[in-house]
Amino acid sequence: MKIIESDLCDLNRIEIPKEHYDIFYHLAWEGTRGKDRENIEMQIKNISYTIDALKFAKKVGCKSFIGTGSQAEYGIVEGKIRPDTKTDPQTAYGIAKLCAGRLSRNLAKQLNMKHIWTRILSVYGPYDIENTMIMSSIIKMENNVSPEYTKAEQNWDYIYIEDLVRALYLIGEKGKANEIYCIGSGKQMPLYKYIEIIKKQINPNLKLKIGAKEYAKNQVMNLCADITKLTKDTGFVPKIDFEEGIKRTIKWYRECNYEKN
Repeated sequence: MKIIESDLCDLNRIEIPKEHYDIFYHLAWEGTRGKDRENIEMQIKNISYTIDALKFAKKVGCKSFIGTGSQAEYGIVEGKIRPDTKTDPQTAYGIAKLCAGRLSRNLAKQLNMKHIWTRILSVYGPYDIENTMIMSSIIKMENNVSPEYTKAEQNWDYIYIEDLVRALYLIGEKGKANEIYCIGSGKQMPLYKYIEIIKKQINPNLKLKIGAKEYAKNQVMNLCADITKLTKDTGFVPKIDFEEGIKRTIKWYRECNYEKN
């Protein structure tokens, strides 16, 4: 395997490899967290980068282009999220993801390429960034600090990173052209239950400050993927439940922290 590193803005400058490639996975995106999600100029660039990635995929001989979108394309939704659920993004990030998916699909048709767009829900696992709910909880609990939360009543769908990667692989292998696939575990429960599972594995006696913070404005209270189409077309079924996934994530964090010290 040969790794070629490049900034998103420099895709057009990459020397065309001589090796043969079949599928291009476009996972890169700038401005996925915090205030950058509302940075309109940055998000517009991401749309352009997606088009550049598709053109590059064509140059290297790929027959298929798989883009990674987000649940943010749907906005606030009740019930399970399906590929055909109405899209109503509330952030610049979500709007840009939606535009990138639609425009790249149109271009793929012009280039005679297979196009698939995925919409990924909440992912967790090793190498996650520190300020997500899962990782920040692990870090604080490992350091005997009581995290502060909202009432944590949101019904949420978390998928472990290995399951996500397997889903993407199967989509590349068996996914149908011009389809949209929602990727999640297909199961949901209130956030406070996830938090309790993390606490139980790290420090069962730690007191949690649930309800100490207010919900954010326009807080999404329901997030769960309907993976029926994904399973039907590709055979994907999640294999790692949350308790096992958190166990692996905590183990990774401890080993990583040990190495640092």
